[in-house]
Amino acid sequence: RLFLLVILPLIAILGVGVVYLKGGRYVETENAYVKAEKVPISAEVSGPVREVLVKENDAVVAGQLLFRLDAAQFEVAVARAEAKIAQVRTDLAAMKASYREKQAEITLARTRQAFMQKDQQRQADLMSQKLISASAFDGARLSTDLAHDQVAALEQDLRRIEESLGGRVDAPVERHPSYRAALAELDQARLDLSRIEVRASMAGNVTKPPRPGQHVEAGSTVMALVVSGNLWVEANFTETDLTYVHPGQPVDIHIDTYPDDVWKGEVESLSPATG
Repeated sequence: RLFLLVILPLIAILGVGVVYLKGGRYVETENAYVKAEKVPISAEVSGPVREVLVKENDAVVAGQLLFRLDAAQFEVAVARAEAKIAQVRTDLAAMKASYREKQAEITLARTRQAFMQKDQQRQADLMSQKLISASAFDGARLSTDLAHDQVAALEQDLRRIEESLGGRVDAPVERHPSYRAALAELDQARLDLSRIEVRASMAGNVTKPPRPGQHVEAGSTVMALVVSGNLWVEANFTETDLTYVHPGQPVDIHIDTYPDDVWKGEVESLSPATG
């Protein structure tokens, strides 16, 4: 009677309670994995690897130097760009000197033109008095025309030099387009030189670092960085298990590597796609 009236009903109630608590109130899956952000590490310039300062699975901090490329070709590019700037300075100085020289030639040509005009006038007066021949007067007029054409040609050449100097002869060399273009090339060469050192963008653990002598291409993935401090669990449930699951619900997490520990978490988001 004790078994039938007390023990058996208690077993039944306990069984019903277990079914109630487990039957639909909780969902679970073993198809779950710990995830971490994986950042690809690439070089911004191409070249052979000269030095590697980390090993497989090393923990690194943000900004830590990972590897360095050979600097030779980039140092040559910087030297070439510096030489080009010096050449541009020399060329612009020579053009300014040519401009001043052309001004002096124009002054001399205008003086010669004024003399030829006066001589032509004298020849005209003599011709009106029939003291010289027409051919002599024609020669004086031709000399005047040639002197005028020479002045015009020199002035045109002066304007060409002025345009080559950017429209302002007295403008600083540093404002000339040729100088600014050469300076941009130097800045680019220096920037490329600074990029031979590849550093960690975030803290984490590195994997598959390159080997010295390995040639890397700009933009291609050379190694990877598994970011620390930002882990999550990706759990794959069937659609029917997710009917009443929503973000913010508490979750118990068991990880095979640490069988005696239980982590507490919460649902962050649900993917609308299968798998």
